[in-house]
Formats: sequence, C-alpha cells, structure tokens
Amino acid sequence: MQKILIIINDAPYGTEKAYNALRMATTLLKEHGNDVEVKIFLLADAVFCGLPNQKTPNGYYNIERMLKIVLRGGGEVKSCTGCAEAHGIHELDFIKGVKLSNMKAFAKWTFECDKVLTF
Repeated sequence: MQKILIIINDAPYGTEKAYNALRMATTLLKEHGNDVEVKIFLLADAVFCGLPNQKTPNGYYNIERMLKIVLRGGGEVKSCTGCAEAHGIHELDFIKGVKLSNMKAFAKWTFECDKVLTF
C-alpha cells in the first residue's frame, strides 16, 4: 500500500493551492482505492480549511465539501494545533473528522509516508 502525505499551507480561498491539493487527494482515493492511504496535514493559514460552514467566494470550489469527500473516502485530516492557536481558532469546532494535532504527529506521518506533496 502506498502512503501519501499532502501538506496544505495556504488559506482555503485566495489561491487554488488547497483546491488542487484536495483534487489530488480525491483522485488518488478514487483511482487507487485500497492501494493508497491519503493523509492531509493543514499548516499555517490552511487551518482555516478545516472549519465548517464555509461561505464560498465567487469563482472558488467549496473546500469544506472537498475535505468531507476525502474523509468519506477514507483519508485522514489533521490540523496543526499551534497554527490554530496562533490564528485564534483552536477553540472552534472543526469539520467532523478533522483532528487538531501537533508537530510530533506531523513528523511521524512524514516519516511513515512513501511520498510527501506540498501545496
């Protein structure tokens, strides 16, 4: 089984990095199913991707919906607690299935995965 870690650094809207990262994740899960394990770690401004009830700006895809598709497909999603604290959102509810985590878990995923993609 191939293990792939996708790191997202940018906010959900304003650039297409989160969108493209989640497109890759959903395609990997769809095309390779049981042969792939997809993990997503949200860093820096990307912690906002994990918040529910997003209002999608005109011209963008809904990142919340895309994350839910990844989660339903068996992907795992963690969000950096330190980044969430720095942005003042650590006490908010996150999308069901998105877990607050830390650098130790991030390092473990990085070590365990066969490939690491950064967006």
